[in-house]
Amino acid sequence: MRPAAVVFVHGLWMTGHESLLLRSRLRRAHHYVTHLHQYASVRASIADSAAGLRAAIAAIDAPRVHLVGHSLGGLVIMRALQGIVAAPPGRVVFLGTPTGGSRVARVLGSSRFGRKLLGRAIAEELLVPQARRWEFERPLGVIAGTAAAGLGRLLLSFDEASDGTVTVAETRIEGASGHLCLPVTHSTLLFSARVARATADFLEHGTFAT
Repeated sequence: MRPAAVVFVHGLWMTGHESLLLRSRLRRAHHYVTHLHQYASVRASIADSAAGLRAAIAAIDAPRVHLVGHSLGGLVIMRALQGIVAAPPGRVVFLGTPTGGSRVARVLGSSRFGRKLLGRAIAEELLVPQARRWEFERPLGVIAGTAAAGLGRLLLSFDEASDGTVTVAETRIEGASGHLCLPVTHSTLLFSARVARATADFLEHGTFAT
């Protein structure tokens, strides 16, 4: 039987190469064939980034295609799935994706320089209030960090659990099949062995091991 594929979608200001360790761990865990989807996280619109991801998924020949998105990458996945007519089945994991909005983005986006730094996709997805619900057939698992160290601490003081950039509350989305909190920062979501194991568990079984 051919192995399932996993497509990793990186976050803002990233290239995806920072996911090398995570992708390696996923390959070892369940012999997945991993793919890195890159996009222009600052320059491109969310629609263009989503269209590129849909094309990448369509080009993969595998019985199952799972999707893993870090931060903004999760929002790109959501937009891409809205336009997919037919694709192999699979599951989705979000790592620190602010589906419920982002206070850090709103603070940074309050200035002209900040909006330019954040780019088009963030402006379209996080600076405009919108209610989100997971309504896709693919089960979604969300992993949030609770080690509050990161860029966000330079911009505001968190009065709730966070990964230093995104609060746990901001990662919650109605319709998700599972939500897991681990003691990692926004960046170290990508390097943690516990996060990799939890991601592999959800992709394989549709639940987080307790």
